[in-house]
Amino acid sequence: MIEFCIKPANGVTVRDPETLVPLAQAGEYKPKNSYWLRRLNDGDVIVVDQIAKKKRGE
Repeated sequence: MIEFCIKPANGVTVRDPETLVPLAQAGEYKPKNSYWLRRLNDGDVIVVDQIAKKKRGE
């Protein structure tokens, strides 16, 4: 399955429809399916090139 890296738009909480866990602010890889493409089209999520890595100790 094709995936893409997305993160929530500022001020928006988007839950995964299977786990009901909110999408991580740093971004996550999700399947490029109709649910996530609708969230993208609605402006609820933003495509990112890669997930930001946290610095050690934070």
